[in-house]
Amino acid sequence: MSKVCRITGKKPLSGNNVSHANNKSKRKQLPNLQKKRIWIENEKRWVTIKVSAGGIKTLDKRGSKILINA
Repeated sequence: MSKVCRITGKKPLSGNNVSHANNKSKRKQLPNLQKKRIWIENEKRWVTIKVSAGGIKTLDKRGSKILINA
């Protein structure tokens, strides 16, 4: 599965690890993705999605209507 949030669209970022001697090596910053089961009222079933921690807060605030509209 991809490392992209279904709610916020957050993706991995790339950058450098920089040592004290200023040596640079590539690194990735991954989003904080969690699996979350949500109830879809229209379809009367549970759906499991990968969502970031910020996306979970959005779901708590606005509900699963976000997924239906997106």
